[in-house]
Amino acid sequence: MSEAVTMDKIVSLARRRGFVFPSSEIYGGLGSSYDYGHYGVLLKENVKARWLEAMVRERDDIVALDSSIILHPSVWEASGHVTGFADPLVDCRFCKRRYRADHIEQAECGARPSKRPGETEKCDLTEPRQFNLMFQTRIGPVEETGQDAYLRPETAQGIFVNFKNVAQIARRKPPFGIAQIGKAFRNEITPGNFIFR
Repeated sequence: MSEAVTMDKIVSLARRRGFVFPSSEIYGGLGSSYDYGHYGVLLKENVKARWLEAMVRERDDIVALDSSIILHPSVWEASGHVTGFADPLVDCRFCKRRYRADHIEQAECGARPSKRPGETEKCDLTEPRQFNLMFQTRIGPVEETGQDAYLRPETAQGIFVNFKNVAQIARRKPPFGIAQIGKAFRNEITPGNFIFR
């Protein structure tokens, strides 16, 4: 009888074989950040190449785009990301854990895992507050005079703002698709499941 494959076993194998490992590990690591080793890079590039082949090169109705990871702040204001791309957070003053307020019913108490946060007398939850999911930065040589900017939290906005250019240059009219492979940056409240969100 074969053993069940668990995420822990996959993570352990990926690390041992040099596919992927925690980023900045010699300094204690950084939550939800991973570096790809030699085999991980090769595997990732093969997956990307096959995806590009299947989604773009083998089709006449989809074109490719690689948009910038930093877009003009007005893009994120117009899309509602600046004011609305946030999650409500609460902290437990006792166990020092942080929870999404809208997921509190599914969470486990840090002090008593059989309970929900706030169900024990020791739990002391803060009032909910908004937690911005975008990474903010500044563009310019001097921070004080630089322009506010954000690392993109998703790849779709680059497609939307470049739609007219892509349609014109590719000589396409709707319906057609725009395919993009790229990185997105989210200031996550809780770490994801290994390299998966």
